[in-house]
Amino acid sequence: MKLPICNFDAKNAALCPKCESKIESGSITKADADASIKLAQLAKSNNIIDKFTLYSCKEFNGNFVLSLAKNDIMIIRQSRVLYRLLQDQFQGKIWLLEADENDKKFIDLFFPTKILSINLVWVPDGIQKTKTVVSGKWTPRSQLTQTRSFRLSKTPETLTLR
Repeated sequence: MKLPICNFDAKNAALCPKCESKIESGSITKADADASIKLAQLAKSNNIIDKFTLYSCKEFNGNFVLSLAKNDIMIIRQSRVLYRLLQDQFQGKIWLLEADENDKKFIDLFFPTKILSINLVWVPDGIQKTKTVVSGKWTPRSQLTQTRSFRLSKTPETLTLR
């Protein structure tokens, strides 16, 4: 398992001075450390999770965006049991994102919502924005609201959603 913090720290749920200094310097976040500890706890009882690579975790309003390796995301999406196991460890909804994302892989962030189209819009300021059209209509039970999509889009800092 590859994590932003030391494997020893993740398994023992306590941070060494080196990992604490990484958090203080801003090279990793508290969410990275918390997600690493949770994955390490799950890996004790699940050999599949023990092979995962967590690059980062970002938290906003109780939602967590986990940046994982491509193969890890495919494994999670093929197993509902594994997805629920991960979801139970985190307080809010988890969103999975490939670590080496680009515009096309950004679509995966909206899983399981169906994307109808993605358009690139160039603003006169020279800024490129991404307009995403999703299927369905808004209901109170919708997992993806407009506000949440804006906050999610700010997570990969290279894209702005319209």
